[in-house]
Amino acid sequence: MAHAIGIDIGGTKIAGAVVDDLGRIVRQERVPTPADTSALEDAVVTMIDALREAEGEEISAVGVAAAGFIDAAQSTVYYAPNIDWRNEPFRAKLEARTGGTVVVDNDANAAGWAEFRFGAGRMVSDMVMLTIGTGVGGAIVAGDRLFRGGFGAGAELGHLRLVPGGHACGCGQYGCLEQYGSGRALLRMANEIADAGGIGQHLARVRAEHGALDGALVGALIEQQDPGAVAALRQLGRWLGEASASLSAVLDPQRFVFGGGVSVAGELLLEPIREAYAEHLPARGYHPEPDFVIAELVNDAGVVGAADLARVWVAEHA
Repeated sequence: MAHAIGIDIGGTKIAGAVVDDLGRIVRQERVPTPADTSALEDAVVTMIDALREAEGEEISAVGVAAAGFIDAAQSTVYYAPNIDWRNEPFRAKLEARTGGTVVVDNDANAAGWAEFRFGAGRMVSDMVMLTIGTGVGGAIVAGDRLFRGGFGAGAELGHLRLVPGGHACGCGQYGCLEQYGSGRALLRMANEIADAGGIGQHLARVRAEHGALDGALVGALIEQQDPGAVAALRQLGRWLGEASASLSAVLDPQRFVFGGGVSVAGELLLEPIREAYAEHLPARGYHPEPDFVIAELVNDAGVVGAADLARVWVAEHA
C-alpha cells in the first residue's frame, strides 16, 4: 500500500513523518510549534508539502494528531487546550491548501492506535492506553476499532472522576484521574513526602539544592531507587491501578498499556498498578484479568498512529 504522512502537533514541537503500512518511519521532520495559530497552520502545510515532495506520488493521505476534542468525522477541532482553536475546521483548511486527503484526530487516540497496531497492544482486540505525562491521556480500542464516542470526544480517561471533592482539575471539575495519576501529581506527591521528613529527607535535600523538584530530578531519583521518590511513584501507581479496575468493569480490556514520560519507570510503576487493580477489581477471582505493559513506540507513536488512521480512513471510504 501507499505510504501515509503523520503529523503530531505538540505544545513545543510539530513532528511529521512518512510512514509505511507496517508502521515504519521512512522519513521524518521536526519544527518548533509556533504560538500564532495562522503560523501553526502554515508550518503544518509546509511540512506536509516537504514530506510529500520528498516521497513522490506514493502518499495516500495525511493524518494530523492534536490535543483536544475532535468531532467524529475527524474534521473539526471543537476545542484545543494549548492552541486557540474553537470549532476550527482544520481538515477543510488543510485539504484546501494541500490538495490531498487529510484526517484529524486526538493525539492520545493516535498514540493508542499506533500501540494497538504496531506496538505493545498488538495481538489483542480490546485495549486501553493511558499516557502518563504532564496530564493523563487516554485511548480505547474495542473490538479492533478505535472508540471515539457519539460526538468524537470520548476516551478522555484523564477526566474520570476518581476522588469526589478532590483536587481541582483544569477541566473545571474536582478529583479527576489527571490530578492523581499524572506527572504533575507525581511532583506534588514527591513534595509532600519531602515535607514529611523520614524517607523524604533526601528528596528535601535535592529540592533545596535545586530550588524545586522537577520531573527530571524525581525521575533520576526513582532510577536510583531513592525511598522517597519510589514511595511517590507507588502512590501514583496505586491511583492508576484503582482507576484501571473501574475501567475494567466497563470496558473489559485484555491489555492496559502505559505510555508517557513516567512510564520509563517500567516495573516500578506497573507493580503498584497491578496491586491496586487486584484490590479494587469487582468480583476478583471470577473476572479474567488483563495484562499491564509499558508502551513500545515512545515518541514516534503520535506520527505513526496519525498516518495509519489516515490510511484506515481512505480504505473505509474508498
